[in-house]
Amino acid sequence: MNFFRSRLGLLLLLVTFFCRALPAFSLVNDYGKQTLVGADFTNSELHDASFYLTNLQNANFSGSNLEGASFFDAKLKKTNLSNTNLRNATLDASILDGADLTNAFLEDAFAFNTQFINVIINGSDFTNVLLGDEQLDYLCSIASGTNPISQRKTIDTLECTT
Repeated sequence: MNFFRSRLGLLLLLVTFFCRALPAFSLVNDYGKQTLVGADFTNSELHDASFYLTNLQNANFSGSNLEGASFFDAKLKKTNLSNTNLRNATLDASILDGADLTNAFLEDAFAFNTQFINVIINGSDFTNVLLGDEQLDYLCSIASGTNPISQRKTIDTLECTT
């Protein structure tokens, strides 16, 4: 009987531990594979949120904390990402067509296969952002302004050669 009680006690201890740890691993901000056209996320706390394969056309994220968020293969047509924290975000394979990235902070984001089309990047900080050559050339051609958070010039953060 003591053997059974000790095993039961151990089991209860493990269950208690994992139940307390689960909220840290929950996907509270999982918006993956959804159509969120025109969604309003203004000034939202979306740290580590997931928007993979999501249609975010005309969505508004202005002023939001999107640090570590994933926008893998998301459609961001005319999406407002101005004044956002996109540090360590994943933008790989996403399409930013007409998106507003004014004063966005993208330090250490991953955007190698991202398509930037007709975007606004005035005051954006692209420090250490991995970009493809074609996209880098395009962004360098339109770069302007200084990021209000880092005080870095957009063109310098892109390490443009011209």
